[in-house]
Amino acid sequence: MSALGEFDLIAAYFTRPVQRAVLGVGDDCALLAPGHGMQMAISSDMLVEGRHFLSTVAPDRLGHKALAVNLSDLAACGARPVAFTLALSMPRVDEAFLAGFSRGLLALADAHGCELVGGDTTQGPLNICITVFGEVPAGQALLRSGARAGDHLYVSGTVGDARLALEAFRGTAALSGDTFERVRLAMEQPQPRVTLGLALRGVASSAIDISDGLLGDLRHVLRRSGVAAVIDADALPRSADLSAQPVALRYECGLAGGDDYELLFTAPASHAARVAQASRETGVPVTRIGRIEQGAGVRVVDHTGAEVPMTFGAFDHFKS
Repeated sequence: MSALGEFDLIAAYFTRPVQRAVLGVGDDCALLAPGHGMQMAISSDMLVEGRHFLSTVAPDRLGHKALAVNLSDLAACGARPVAFTLALSMPRVDEAFLAGFSRGLLALADAHGCELVGGDTTQGPLNICITVFGEVPAGQALLRSGARAGDHLYVSGTVGDARLALEAFRGTAALSGDTFERVRLAMEQPQPRVTLGLALRGVASSAIDISDGLLGDLRHVLRRSGVAAVIDADALPRSADLSAQPVALRYECGLAGGDDYELLFTAPASHAARVAQASRETGVPVTRIGRIEQGAGVRVVDHTGAEVPMTFGAFDHFKS
């Protein structure tokens, strides 16, 4: 058993000098001072072993993903990361796990200028909860409620690989070793689209990140905006690995897979050139996959315009 206690492990793995925060780890509260005219964007996400990640995941990838899913929320809001807190429960002090976990966590934090400023540790089942803080100019946050009829519907990157990896773990998809490692990386180490979110301020009319599946997350936008959507299922951007799978599996992974952490957003048709510019400047591919219409709900069609039967739904923590 490790000789490290709670405060020893915090000092060893999670205490760093702050650069942007007023006060960080070590006091009763962290202190943040957003810039003049800025609003603070705050989001929390929890990862539970056996629910959100497998016990076999590498600790550095787990540390990366724990922060990535929170940074993705900031990206969907068009907010710049500032700081985060970490609440960590674990069965015992495992210094090999802590070394890898903190390495992956803090490498991503450094890449986005996001400081660890506090949190909590306790003994219990492996459970990670991060609260992230970002800033956005007043009135410029991207929201779910801004989509309007006539807008184009876009998604960043590619979708479906994380779900394909899950199907491989479940034994319902047979993948080669190389293919499995690529899609497993997509599931375990997603890349938050922070730079794209910043570039879409003043361009996108609404945005959300894809955590529970493209269709399910799109419905949040449609309900908040009071509109409907049409998606071309064959326009979804997929990796070569997913494109090689049967059509039904391609559709299910791309439309309902979840864990992609790509940005799903709308923009007026008149902003198409600005969307393309944001994609070029950030180096993040963006694909138009549909349109916003008057009405309610979502229709999914193929490239011929025929409706695609939807026999799958979005992920729900208490139904899935």
